[in-house]
Amino acid sequence: MGTDAVRRHDPALKGFASDNYAGVHPEILEAIALANGGHQVAYGDDVYTSALRNVFRRHFGERAEAYPVFNGTGANVVSLRAMCQPWESVVCADTAHVHVDEGGAPEVVGSLKLHTVRTPDGKLTPDLVGTQAWGFGDVHRAQPRVVSITNATELGTVYTPAEIAALTGHAHARGMVVHVDGARLCNAAAALDVPLRALTTDVGVDVVSFGGTKLGLMLGEAVVVLNPDAVRGLPYIRKTSMQLASKMRFVSAQFEALLGGDLWLRNARNANTMAARLAEKAGGLPHVTLTRRPQANAVFATLPGEVADRVRKDFPFYTWNQETGEVRWMCSFDTTEEDVDAFVAALAEG
Repeated sequence: MGTDAVRRHDPALKGFASDNYAGVHPEILEAIALANGGHQVAYGDDVYTSALRNVFRRHFGERAEAYPVFNGTGANVVSLRAMCQPWESVVCADTAHVHVDEGGAPEVVGSLKLHTVRTPDGKLTPDLVGTQAWGFGDVHRAQPRVVSITNATELGTVYTPAEIAALTGHAHARGMVVHVDGARLCNAAAALDVPLRALTTDVGVDVVSFGGTKLGLMLGEAVVVLNPDAVRGLPYIRKTSMQLASKMRFVSAQFEALLGGDLWLRNARNANTMAARLAEKAGGLPHVTLTRRPQANAVFATLPGEVADRVRKDFPFYTWNQETGEVRWMCSFDTTEEDVDAFVAALAEG
């Protein structure tokens, strides 16, 4: 019998709203198909999840343990719950995804107190962490335990290894641990031309929420524990956070395809390269002003509201700051030069 499935969208349509808008990379779809058929043990005791341990250890070191989950919010909440006791707190930037864009999930699901810090560029420094990392031993204050950073950040900036090392040294000296929201960690590594461990294991990071969906997976992220002493009860927390997949082989097979070779790097480099092309071409238009120097796959700009409203009818993108009119354009693993040029041509019409 044939299928009743129908295509309900134009596959040629590309936007610049989010790298989550992109579809699934063909090599990832192939990996899912190869993992299909027959039976495998559920809940992570399958051969694909078993093989994934060595894949992650090649990138993050011999102590790394990876725990696949469904999505980025789940990865962050599971990570932070495992790193904190109920009376402890998380220090993060006020632009951090865990604070702004997760619907209060860290508070609702994780019962976590977030101590936020205003930053000029989305990046924490030891001095900025110090504005919230105080009151140790004071029973009246939630005890600062985790420093959570995002790389690449929500403002498109990238932490260097030296900057992260300074943060981890500062945190560890105060009995704190460090979490990286790595939804776009691959983009950061590609931008700096360094291996993934250079931004994590080698500079003292304890736990990483490793992103896959924005880089071409159908679904799936992973909690990667680099320092087992930094977490407690993570397998149980993953389950009680509703992030334990029964058919985990299909998540794990995707990560093996992404990280087993250079697909992660190819995809990240393409997204970054297209963002640089977009910034160069759009930045030359008289009515477009770039507000931040692009460092990974995000471009921030201002332009007349009527132009933005007209162009986004064909090329979706978001207004980042309603007060200033700043917009954000995201490039993806499947963004092409032709996509960028067509978008810039639409912007140029004014």
